[in-house]
Amino acid sequence: MNSRRNASLVVAAVAVLALTTACGQEKGTQTNGQSVGAAQPAAGGYGTDSGYGADTKAEAAKPAGQLAVWDSEKLGKVVTDSAGFTLYRFDKDTASPPKSNCEGACATAWPIVAADGAEAAPGVDPSLIGEVTRADGTKQLTIAGWPMYRYAKDTNPGDATGQGVGGTWFAAAPDGKKAAPAAATADLPGLSVRKDPKLGDIMVDARGMTVYRFTKDSAWPMKSACTGACLDKWPVVAPLDIKDTKGIIKKGFVTFNRPDGLKQQSVDCWPVYTFAGDKKPGDVNGQGVGGTWFAASPDAKPVGAPK
Repeated sequence: MNSRRNASLVVAAVAVLALTTACGQEKGTQTNGQSVGAAQPAAGGYGTDSGYGADTKAEAAKPAGQLAVWDSEKLGKVVTDSAGFTLYRFDKDTASPPKSNCEGACATAWPIVAADGAEAAPGVDPSLIGEVTRADGTKQLTIAGWPMYRYAKDTNPGDATGQGVGGTWFAAAPDGKKAAPAAATADLPGLSVRKDPKLGDIMVDARGMTVYRFTKDSAWPMKSACTGACLDKWPVVAPLDIKDTKGIIKKGFVTFNRPDGLKQQSVDCWPVYTFAGDKKPGDVNGQGVGGTWFAASPDAKPVGAPK
């Protein structure tokens, strides 16, 4: 029995080594996407130019009160607090188990939502409402395990200026998932293929939004040339399960642990992105931008890029 177990471990180790070598990631990066760290992103990672909120003290966590659901034309169904302010989730957090990785300056730009007194929105399963105890003892509201935040730059009820910031912050849907228009989320997997009338078969995400390649990136070794403010325009595609895909190449489908702390999906070892300038499914406004950004084909090639 022990010999079989040891053999299995050796096979698994060889498989991981082969995958890492194929993508050529540099020392210090990982490809299994299992670790969840609290590493801070580069300047602008919280959607700010240079440490937004660094000169102000973080306010005490405010309770959400009676939650409500706002039906946004662009975002779909979005959870708000009793005052109508959008609630957000952070891709670097975890839902199982619930854990927040937003501390310090991050928690100033993204104030946490206190769990005390929170009530589920009408028509939403109350069992989805929960809490997580932070390092300082504060109890933070969770929805389906995801810790909830507000955004300091949302100044009026109904604002959702934090949507897509840094490629990691998204308005929360009533089920704790990322908010997205209903037409875009209908049975779409995390990554799939759409036939564009001009570009042919291109990759899209679960919202139906076009996925792009940046020709200044490299796959061997895996590197991204899109950093800092670039990520505000070109959010990374967050890691997903390979089973949550349809019609795309499976080779080199690994998580890229970027030096700035973000985790990014790669296909054929190429980092992939969406474009903030695409407002609805079917948009390809990022095609050809700067002569370096192109829609990604199902095999991760940049469609229409110069040979």
